[in-house]
Order: sequence, then structure tokens, then C-alpha cells
Amino acid sequence: MSGTLWADSGLRAEAAIPAPVQTERRPSAPVILIVGDSLSAGYGIDTKQGWVALLERRLKSEGYGYRVVNASVSGETSAGARLRLPRLFELHRPAMMILEIGANDGLRGYSLDQIRENLSFMLDLATSKKAQTLLIGMHIPPNYGAKYAEGFYNLFAGQAKSRRLRWVPFFLDGVALDMSLMQADGFHPTAAAQPRLLDNAWKELRPMLSKSAAKK
Repeated sequence: MSGTLWADSGLRAEAAIPAPVQTERRPSAPVILIVGDSLSAGYGIDTKQGWVALLERRLKSEGYGYRVVNASVSGETSAGARLRLPRLFELHRPAMMILEIGANDGLRGYSLDQIRENLSFMLDLATSKKAQTLLIGMHIPPNYGAKYAEGFYNLFAGQAKSRRLRWVPFFLDGVALDMSLMQADGFHPTAAAQPRLLDNAWKELRPMLSKSAAKK
């Protein structure tokens, strides 16, 4: 399968299936809220093998006392995440948000202006709640049109630059063009790819972690 087709076959057909949201309550632990789509919901794999579950284990192994809440939904768009986010902040009061959203919008050719507005709303909300944000960026292939593909990427780059956010330029770096790490649909990463996804996020996330959240 051609590498340029990796993003063209997956998300548009997905139903909105939420990832299991962690229910364990530890009020003293600061929350990392993950708001994403199928890439964070663990589509097509055991969620215990997904990068979010791996993140939980890494935080624990390195002595950080964060609680991870995965509010990702397969098939989610930026508009859907925008609608859900105020309630998620009300429920979980996160210290940090990892925002991995927008791929479905791009694959459906949604208006770049609308995606930008939705991202801005969510990032503004996090700022107003004093939550740090790690922004996860994505690419779409050039067969969507070079102008649109470049504009889509620049949505994330622009937000990160203007807000001075830490961000991951391309979440699927090292994965998307390796078909051995992709499921049969050509879009969703396999279980074997999840450690790489975690590493892609971790290199930007780790400097954001507070030593005060480390377990004694």
C-alpha cells in the first residue's frame, strides 16, 4: 500500500465509540486529560496496549503521581470534542490536557477556518482553567490537495507558535509510512506501534510534568 494513502481509509467510516474512561478516584492526584480520536481511544486493539495505557504505566514507573483520564472517542471531530470539553473540565478539573484531535476533520475536508475556531475554543478553555496543554499535530496526505494539506498542518503549527505551546508536529512520525505498523485499513496503528506513539508524545510531555506530582 502506498504510504500516501495511509490517512485516506480509516476515520471516516468510524462510529463514535468512546474509549473507556478511567473511573478510579484519587482526589490528590493531578489529572492529565486526554481528548482525542481513535488514535488515542485504541481503535482496533486492546486498550491496555494503547499508548495511553502505556503512558499511565510510564508515569507510574518514573514516580509521577498523575491520574490519566482518557476521554478519547473513535470518530471524534474537533466540533464534537469542543462540545464535550466544558463538561470534561467540570468533571475532572485537569492540571494538564493532551489534545489529539482534528484528523477526522481533515480527512472529511472540513473547513480549515472551522477547525481553527474549534481548536482555539478548546485551547482558550484550557488556558482559562489554568491547565497546561500538549497539542498533538497531524498531517494529511497530499492527495487532499497540497494547499489544503499544508493549511491543515499549519493549523496546529500556528496554534502552537502563537500560544507558545509544547506540541508534537506529527503524532504518527515513524509509524504512518511503515505498513507493518498499520492495521489493514491503512490508517490505524497496530499494538506494536503504540510504544512509538508514546515516545512521540513523551519527549514533549515529560518537560511539562511537575516534580510536585511525583510520588514520595
